[in-house]
Amino acid sequence: MLYSWCFRHLLLSIILGNFNVQYTIAIWPLSNVSNIQVLGLFQDIANTSKPTELSVHSRAMFKAAVVLSQQYNIKIDEQYIGWKATQTGGNRIGALSSTCLIMSTSNIVGIIGPTYSREAHIIAEFAKSVRIPVISYGATNPDLSDRNSYPAFYRTVPSDTAAASSIVQLFVRFNWTSSIIIYQNDEFGSGGVEAISHAFSKNKLIVSQTLIFDIATQSIRGDLTDLLSSSSTRIVLLWVETNYTPLVIKYALDCNVLGPQFTWILRSSISLDFFNQTSYPNLIGILSIEPVAGNIVNAPINTSLLNSAYSIWQQYEPETFPGPMKVNYYALFTFDATWALIQSLKQFCSTYTNHSSFCISIVNSSFCYDRLFLNGNSFYNTISLTEFLGVSGSIKFSTNVTDRIDGVYYVIQNIQSSVNGLYFVPVLQWSQSNNWKTYSKTDIIVWPGNSLKSPTGFAGLAGVNLKICVIEALPFTIQTDFLKNNTIKLTGYVPDLIDILKNKMGFIPNIILSQSNQTYNGLVQAVANGVCDLVVGDVTITAARREIVDFSNSIFDNSLRIIIRKSNSIDVDFFSYLRPFSVTLWLTLLAGFIYAAILLCLLERQDNEALKNKSIISSISMSMWYSVGTIMGYGADFHVQTAAGRLLSVGLYMLSLVLVATYTANLASDLTISKSKDLISGIDDIKNGKLSFNRIGILAGSSLEDFYLHEISCGSRNFYPLKSQNEIYIKLLDKTIDVAISDAALLEYVTKKIYCNLTLVGIDFSRSSYGIVIPKQWLYAKDLKSCYIIQSCLRIILMFRKSFD
Repeated sequence: MLYSWCFRHLLLSIILGNFNVQYTIAIWPLSNVSNIQVLGLFQDIANTSKPTELSVHSRAMFKAAVVLSQQYNIKIDEQYIGWKATQTGGNRIGALSSTCLIMSTSNIVGIIGPTYSREAHIIAEFAKSVRIPVISYGATNPDLSDRNSYPAFYRTVPSDTAAASSIVQLFVRFNWTSSIIIYQNDEFGSGGVEAISHAFSKNKLIVSQTLIFDIATQSIRGDLTDLLSSSSTRIVLLWVETNYTPLVIKYALDCNVLGPQFTWILRSSISLDFFNQTSYPNLIGILSIEPVAGNIVNAPINTSLLNSAYSIWQQYEPETFPGPMKVNYYALFTFDATWALIQSLKQFCSTYTNHSSFCISIVNSSFCYDRLFLNGNSFYNTISLTEFLGVSGSIKFSTNVTDRIDGVYYVIQNIQSSVNGLYFVPVLQWSQSNNWKTYSKTDIIVWPGNSLKSPTGFAGLAGVNLKICVIEALPFTIQTDFLKNNTIKLTGYVPDLIDILKNKMGFIPNIILSQSNQTYNGLVQAVANGVCDLVVGDVTITAARREIVDFSNSIFDNSLRIIIRKSNSIDVDFFSYLRPFSVTLWLTLLAGFIYAAILLCLLERQDNEALKNKSIISSISMSMWYSVGTIMGYGADFHVQTAAGRLLSVGLYMLSLVLVATYTANLASDLTISKSKDLISGIDDIKNGKLSFNRIGILAGSSLEDFYLHEISCGSRNFYPLKSQNEIYIKLLDKTIDVAISDAALLEYVTKKIYCNLTLVGIDFSRSSYGIVIPKQWLYAKDLKSCYIIQSCLRIILMFRKSFD
């Protein structure tokens, strides 16, 4: 016995001296107490001097679960369950060779692990061939969810399909529409990208770009600065394992593609001790999303089981126990994976009806591939039906998928600053039954740039220098010269709009006033050629222009109208008062009035005192006077006496009403027509050729020319070409042209405010919109098109409209 103790002491000294192990060697109970053993696979390299937290914690909880089963007196075929644990190095061959080596000499009834998806595929295939169940605590690749392909595989860690679903809901919460994904080139990375891309596609979100982190060279393929800066998306999902995350973040710091320009979302939180304090401002606002145990989100867990496991850990390996609040979440998934296997073994053997043989029947062979768990398929069914409340939450499997179908929770942590440095602070929590909600009522998210306002998710114009071209056009852009200072000031709707956009978006404008002979099509081409970054003005959005440039949302609703000179001719006609009635009607009235007078004289001369003693001529004259007075509505200085005379008077009164009303209406109509007599009445007269086409002024190189060619002349340039907007008014006034077609907003302004001797005819036509001209696939297009900015533009438009009145 003394010899045995000395040998152990010597072996311990050698290990400590050669490998510089950070922790004291733990003394767990003997693992070979039973012929029924569970194999645990952990990702560290064998005999490493720097074991990872994930590996140390997971291995401890794996052993704690097995020891706890012994303390609970759980026996399989009258034996306690034992364990074997091995390090895989985190690669496929290491995992397979370690598994095969142990299984060749041990009676393994189940495998816990492996950690990584790249290992899990080959281990799951191997387990399928020997009919031994594998329950992973870390492999998240969605392809592993296929029960038909991997009948022996289970997992207690949530798959990346659940993670992708939570990420989609996160994007919806903050109105983000696209993302860049950086992923490692293995099953974990490719599976994550596939799951996220599928979830994004279903919810009309966009994966704008995917970048590869090569785990062999431990670098990103391509120039990270150019790849991110050239994208309009500013949300970056980093889908790499925890040990690679600091490398990528350090590289991003060197490339200056972290905060405040970009918002990064990590697959897991990391230690911030890797970074210098000078980089802290750029790290603020980073988010991490990772699966957690139920108690973190106030969901039920098996506290009694957890405390017992922690107690065993502290008893046998106290030097690695970090405290209950600092245990890695994957260690809890490891315990639940081990406990699920133990509970399934217990249940499987308790229902085994053949008492003449053991419930665990394995064909042993020195060659691991020839070993076979004879009743493995039945054991799979038992695992699928196993349910219990574990240390990470509710554990439940399914016969259809390999995933854990209950107890899936995620937490988002946020890097925030405090007086003592930077910390990951939990801010949001998610479960399958609830969308994202605040972790606690007092939690706030600090975004990149130390801002409390959530980012838009796309490239912003803040601090960007922009060459903005404008063109003089009343009232949009008005040029004012200052002779004393020899300077030019621009006023009007467009300069006001640029000023509001500058204040809202933070860009630095360099306004360039185009030459007076510059055409609108020329301005559009200048943006396409990169001469201007933007054109802001009365530029109409057309299909032809969209082929070479892009436009912002509409900044002004427009239509076309026709402008002409006011008619100044005044016709002097002394007989114009006779025009309401035709000559025939006047002669008819004269004949009727004479006939009425003669008839009245004959009817009234014998009985009427006013006519009785008069001569024939005098009586007829008096009767004519009566007729005229009655028809004109004035009346006469005598009254009729006979019934026939009164009847005749009624007829004259009725004729008087009709004549006065008709005359008044016709006279008003004639006067109105004489005052509003124009060359044309609207666009239809131009289309019908009522006016000579060379007397029609059109602004060359504009959308007006396109309208004229397509809608009026059928492609013939038979109009009078105008070089500038101001030339429209000049050529109208000097009678070079008779009419011109232009934008309604401009014409309404100039006819009311400047050129009062010009007027508009007809109604507006050909409705369209003005937009800000931007380059195709412009980096900042989404920022400029945001509704928040356009609302500000609309307020200016309303003010501008009021200025017409």
